[in-house]
Amino acid sequence: MNGLKNQILQAVHTDLADIEGALTANLTTEVNFVSKVAGHILFSGGKRLRPLLMVLCARMCGYRGDYAATFSIIFEYLHVATLLHDDLVDDAQKRRGQPAAHTVWGRESAVLTGDFLLARALSIASRTNDMRIIRSIAEITENMAQGEIHQIQKKGDITLSESEYRDVIRRKTAVLFQGACRVSAFLANAPESMEKALADYGYHLGMAFQMADDLLDYTQDSQTLGKICGADLREGKLTLPVIHALNSASPIDRSAMIQIILNPSFSEDEFQHLVALLDQYGSITYTHHCADVHILAAKTAMMSFNDSPSRDILLKIADYAVKRKN
Repeated sequence: MNGLKNQILQAVHTDLADIEGALTANLTTEVNFVSKVAGHILFSGGKRLRPLLMVLCARMCGYRGDYAATFSIIFEYLHVATLLHDDLVDDAQKRRGQPAAHTVWGRESAVLTGDFLLARALSIASRTNDMRIIRSIAEITENMAQGEIHQIQKKGDITLSESEYRDVIRRKTAVLFQGACRVSAFLANAPESMEKALADYGYHLGMAFQMADDLLDYTQDSQTLGKICGADLREGKLTLPVIHALNSASPIDRSAMIQIILNPSFSEDEFQHLVALLDQYGSITYTHHCADVHILAAKTAMMSFNDSPSRDILLKIADYAVKRKN
């Protein structure tokens, strides 16, 4: 895993430096406090995966302009805005191994900073003078908000179906990955066939990434994860491993699982018992399989492009998405 990650980082270190510079340069505000709150999470160790996808996909489509890094940060600003808002909604205490922004500066500052980042993303999109890009960013923002609302409505709901779960993660996560890849085709004025292939790659990568992320809550320790293990469950979020186990378990085991799920103050022993049940009913393996299916589809979409260094990195990113540890 470390070898794969290092290969990717070595290949894209210049792109990441350009993205980092653009993130800083475009965070200037008239109220310095806004930049301080935004920077707390923005510069706390994010992978920059979403902007990187746009830069690589644009290059693969033949874009040779100077603005790929600048326009790519739209997707990091959108992503960080959702993290700020999600932490507020969930009353999360940690993010990326440090205190969540709202615990440091208060709820009002955190939510308004998130709003600022959403607006700044749209402002940057408007510089393209391309209505396809502006419309895409607006639609992505709408979808992410609806996905979060749907998830809130289903908090602690043990009847949540796998179909509903997939729709939630499509809106909350996959549309942002998909948009980062699709917008690159617009930026490069690529043909519709390329746009569709990139959209397919981004969608399937995003679905797999979120499934893998949901697994980490049950397979990693708190230090590696950067937040408390079992946090999703304590916040009432039922993800695919739990949904599958509830549908597969015996009546006795299902009852035991429900008792843990409905008690946000469950103990460490109870959580480990739940993890054992997820493993017993093949729910962790099932989630891995579902993520792998999406990764295969993402890689298949890449086969319509000629072999290139950018395509090679995008294929490695697909592998990384399901093998990462945090």
